[in-house]
This record gives sequence, C-alpha cells and structure tokens, in this order.
Amino acid sequence: MESLYHFVSLPNDCSYLPGETWRLEYEIVSAMTAGEYRERMDENWRRFGHTLFRPRCPECTACRTVRVLVDQFRPNRSQKRCRALNENMIRLRVGRPTVSQAKLDLYDRYHAFQSEFKGWPDHAPKNATDYVDSYVSNPFPVQEWCYYHGKKLVGVGYVDDLPGALSAIYFFYDPEERERSLGTWNVLSVIEVAAARGIPYVYLGYFVPGCRSLEYKANFVPNQLRQPDGSWVDFRG
Repeated sequence: MESLYHFVSLPNDCSYLPGETWRLEYEIVSAMTAGEYRERMDENWRRFGHTLFRPRCPECTACRTVRVLVDQFRPNRSQKRCRALNENMIRLRVGRPTVSQAKLDLYDRYHAFQSEFKGWPDHAPKNATDYVDSYVSNPFPVQEWCYYHGKKLVGVGYVDDLPGALSAIYFFYDPEERERSLGTWNVLSVIEVAAARGIPYVYLGYFVPGCRSLEYKANFVPNQLRQPDGSWVDFRG
C-alpha cells in the first residue's frame, strides 16, 4: 500500500444521528491491493475512490460494519416479493467503472429525491470530476453493476471484489422506479453472485441503530456486526 496522507477531522455534527458528534479518520492512498483493503475493512474502514475513512467519534461507537453470512442467507417475505418483481425484468450488466451523462443524471435525481424526502445532507459529488474521484478512479479493480429496465438505466452500484468477500460500496437508483425496491434487489444480486462463487461474506458498510437510511442492512440475515474490540458477533439470524 502507498499512503499519501493521513489525518483525523475536527468534531462535527453527525450525519447519521441527530444530536451526536462525529469525527472521522481519513487516509488517502495512491495504491493498495484488494487484500490490503479487506484487512482494512475488518478494522472498520470504508472507502470512496482512493479515500479511506472510519469513525473516530469522541463518545459514540454506533457505526458498526455489518456482513451477511452468504451460505446461510435466507430471504424474508419482503425480499422474496422484491425478487418476484424484478427477476427477468431488470437486466444486470457488470463491467469496469466509467462515467457517462446518463449515470450523472441518475445520480443527481437520486440525491435530489433523498434530500427532499428523507432530509439527506447534500454531500453528493457536484460534477463529473468529483464522481470519477469517488467511484471510477480506484486503487484496485472495482466492479460497476448497471441495472436496466428495457433500455433505461435505472440503477448503478459499485462492488469491491475482495479475497473471501464482496463489498457493496454504494448504490443509487431512479426515484421513479422506487416501488421496485432496487436497493434491496442490488443487495440480493450481490449475495447471489457471492453464493455462486462460494464467497463467504458480503459486506454492506455501516449499520447504525436509529438511522433509517442504514438500518435496512440488518434485514439480510443471518449477519454479523463488528464490535469496537475488532471481534465479530452474530447479530440477526
């Protein structure tokens, strides 16, 4: 791994839990292997592009990495309905990350919807260069999962293919197609690919109790949560 810069941010208002204060540790890397990042993930790091980050909050340890036990996964009733709605209707194409006007437009519509209806803070990349820095330029090869309804692009996800794990980095979708629960469909698709390849874990990023935008991750069961001491415990099964 080639590290360029490392720092810890000043305390600020938490974007996940109102009334809490968060502080993030960052590391900018020019190069790292998929195996090195897998080790970092097990230390509670996540990343966008070449920027790694993890919580270093003064009084809170709510941000816990959640991972699905792939060989034991059991879809619930809602997830089965999602599969019935999208299977054979939504086409998936996996390839290398690229930027296009269609992706930028979809990304903007998604974040505008989330800001208006869910009160998300406006942290989205502002232009093509920011988008490339977050999703297209990476320190090791990354997969781009594009979902189509007919010829229409309706969802884009980014997935890290790591030793012994797939990690869902980020996913955004067309708000006009929200009744299809495409976020759920993306996770189900990642789990299905992991199962077919014999990969034991799918990492879904941070689970934060009380944060509606992140709590859904615990619905993919059975799963485990990383503890502050670095151990993994069974969470929901």
